[in-house]
Amino acid sequence: MIYFDNAATGGFKPNFVLESATDTLKHLLCNPGRSAHRLSVKAEEFIFNTREAVSNFFNNGSIERIIFTKNCTESLNTAFFGILKKGDHVITTTLEHNSTLRPLTYLKNLGVITLDIVDKENLYENVLKKVNKNTRLITVNQVSNVTGEEQNIKDLGDFCSKNNILFSVDGAQSAGHIKIDMKEQNIDILSIPTHKGMYGLTGGVLILSKRVDISPFILGGTGTETFNLNQPTTFPEKLESGTLNLPLIVSFFDSVNYVKNNLDFFAKRLENLTSILIDRLKIFDKIKIYSNKNKSGIVSFDFTPFSSMQVADYLNKNYDIAVRGGYHCAPLVHKSLGTSKNGLVRVSLAPENNENELSVLISALKNLSLS
Repeated sequence: MIYFDNAATGGFKPNFVLESATDTLKHLLCNPGRSAHRLSVKAEEFIFNTREAVSNFFNNGSIERIIFTKNCTESLNTAFFGILKKGDHVITTTLEHNSTLRPLTYLKNLGVITLDIVDKENLYENVLKKVNKNTRLITVNQVSNVTGEEQNIKDLGDFCSKNNILFSVDGAQSAGHIKIDMKEQNIDILSIPTHKGMYGLTGGVLILSKRVDISPFILGGTGTETFNLNQPTTFPEKLESGTLNLPLIVSFFDSVNYVKNNLDFFAKRLENLTSILIDRLKIFDKIKIYSNKNKSGIVSFDFTPFSSMQVADYLNKNYDIAVRGGYHCAPLVHKSLGTSKNGLVRVSLAPENNENELSVLISALKNLSLS
């Protein structure tokens, strides 16, 4: 298969990451932080090393505030439900994924928060217009999972820092592609997946600054303070109940270092590939392109008269090419683009993809246009 669905889950994992996970399953199959035997202690050491690597890479300034989750959606929910309280006002954008829109809408419908969703055009100015005395949180998607469009989060972070507002960033499509420095960009809450641009197994991480006061979203066993029926108040136990995904976490140490050493190369590679693909798509009169060259590898387009799902299905069945059709769990982006009827075909590239694969895609689209 030619795999062009990397924005959903990265299709390429370094062998040493897979070997690390396999070695963990073979030789370190235990429950970290729950026992005093050698394996459990060693597992806890590995987890600490990964927390330290993640903290250093994203520069949050607090190793213990690296929280492992099952995916980016859980990270966002943990943040929203743990931070927002009755009367808080939240501002977000039309760029957001449903992993942001749905929990915030739920809290709004419960009467917990008030919510403003601003248009992505002139984002900074639109956000500032909605700020009021009750604004507790501004949360934005750094890179659109539909178009690959990148937002200037630095200005928003600076504004939030100066005005005592928490700043949350959804890094689902930026982590591993674009340098993120939480201190420099004044990010308080960063939610990332481990399995997309970061080259890890399936999972997520919630990364918090020291400014964040948060309540636990999931409660239970932590291996500490057993006779205290209240959840521990210390990080990371406060937000990590239950058994952690040890193979993911141990191997993620290698993933983080791999990305750290190759981040600039990956960005240039994806900018080049997206630029080539966009240029080749321009030969089609009936294709409308909704992406510019970008570091996240995303190129989306509409192919009249076909729906996006028809194109995706055709490529899959006839050429074994994996792309994503539909709405990409981002309804407001499609409303703003005017693509709510048919959705868009999303080609999401990884640095491991190549020009020959792009040529096969273009050839397949030419044949579809003649059908």
